[in-house]
Amino acid sequence: MLAEPPERNVRVHPTAVVDQPVSIGPGTRIWHFCHIMAGARIGSDCTVGQGCFIAASAVIGNRVKLQNHVSVFDGVVLEDEVFCGPSSVFTNVKNPRAAVSRRLHYARTLVRRGATIGANATILPDVTIGEHSLVGAGATVTRDVPAFTVVLGSPARAHGWVSREGHRLKFDDAGHARCPATGELYRLADGVVIGITKAEDDP
Repeated sequence: MLAEPPERNVRVHPTAVVDQPVSIGPGTRIWHFCHIMAGARIGSDCTVGQGCFIAASAVIGNRVKLQNHVSVFDGVVLEDEVFCGPSSVFTNVKNPRAAVSRRLHYARTLVRRGATIGANATILPDVTIGEHSLVGAGATVTRDVPAFTVVLGSPARAHGWVSREGHRLKFDDAGHARCPATGELYRLADGVVIGITKAEDDP
């Protein structure tokens, strides 16, 4: 059963530990055995699945979904509508040593709006995951991922493009593609995908 503070409509399972002070937006649900550290910022209408950890300086936007056993460490920023699959991993130190403190040297990792990170993927520190990109399950991301790009493997490499809805895009010779679900138009130029509104390019 979830505890629900009525003044904020934030639902926290009784087994979760939420240190104070924290900022949690309305409509967010925090499930079994999570730990939210003091200082963390979580937006509205998020889902924090079982066994997740959110560090003190982590920032999570609105409508983010963290599946079970995701840890969002210091220095990690997730923008709105990011999806993190089960047991996906963030790191924040490039050269960790048990005997050497790196607390003052956490690297920043930024996951842009609408991106998806697949189950068991590992995101190395100091990278940016582009808007609406898709990191495949089990991938190891060692460098920036462009917007709308699919990356697979270890180390992760580009394997095509997806729309905002997550459907594969097939570009014609003129560098245009449409989302098969929505009909939204996209342009590919010099390896960069840009979403185009229908009003701009359609007759």
